[in-house]
Amino acid sequence: MPSPPIALTIGNFDGVHEGHRELVAAARRAAGPGGIVRALVFEPHPRAILDPRSAPIRLVTAEERNSLLLAAGVDEVVSLATDRSLLALSPEPFVSKIIHEFGPSWVVEGSDFRFGRGREGDVRVLADLLAAAGRQLIIVPPVELPLASGIIVRASSSRVRELIRRGHVRDAARLLGRAPSLEGIVERGEQRGRQLGFPTANLRVPEVQIPADGIYAGRALEAGRLGHRAAAISIGTKPSFGGTQRVVEAHLLEEGGPLDRYGYALRLEFVAWIREQIRFESLPDLVAQIDRDCKLAREILSPSRRLAVSSASPAATS
Repeated sequence: MPSPPIALTIGNFDGVHEGHRELVAAARRAAGPGGIVRALVFEPHPRAILDPRSAPIRLVTAEERNSLLLAAGVDEVVSLATDRSLLALSPEPFVSKIIHEFGPSWVVEGSDFRFGRGREGDVRVLADLLAAAGRQLIIVPPVELPLASGIIVRASSSRVRELIRRGHVRDAARLLGRAPSLEGIVERGEQRGRQLGFPTANLRVPEVQIPADGIYAGRALEAGRLGHRAAAISIGTKPSFGGTQRVVEAHLLEEGGPLDRYGYALRLEFVAWIREQIRFESLPDLVAQIDRDCKLAREILSPSRRLAVSSASPAATS
């Protein structure tokens, strides 16, 4: 019985944005329902080996990236151990290695794909090398999407990273195809939120891109538990208390929040920016503002508001 055909796509796939999903969709069309779609992922990012100081911070952990790729339609995610010997390969031996070890009938890449030592190879080189081996390159055009301002941009990990870094979570969601999120472990905090009447879940997060300091409307999902709960999320150093350590914490706006235990995994999804972080001169002023933040978060997250936002023009949702 012949082996099923394999369509392979190669890259970093950080964040698994809409452009990545288009690569997976094209690979699936090539392989057909009986074929295998395989994502070959550089791990770690090549720049982490060649110039660690310039390596981009991750959008998601390796585990989450793999899960997102599988959810997008990939059958197998294979990590390609990135080391100096691999990065020293010129384009021809690199392609020979890929064909010998992974057996693709098709390789699916974006038009700006570069590979091999010093990024010597481009899609024209790749197409010629694959054709010489009886394989085919499928080039997928870039995915371009409108931001809230109406500007059209290409979906890329670097663009998503910059949007999240600046707190533009709605625009990041447009390129990701989902709300940007953080997943971490809930740990005991200083209990100040509880004393103010707004208890929070404090999150210990992995080393990934965290949104800008500020207050956000979002959703919280506990691992192993069905359903999201509305949340007001705070990121920052708690300047009203003279803090210096950056903290991610969420006040759950719905009843039943697990606030008296620690050590469980919680995912926070960032739906909309509310305001920047500021220092308040008195606790009553701070409490009053937190109350306003929570009311606005509820309004933003209400089903009627979500429907209105989804049907509005891009410029109206900023």
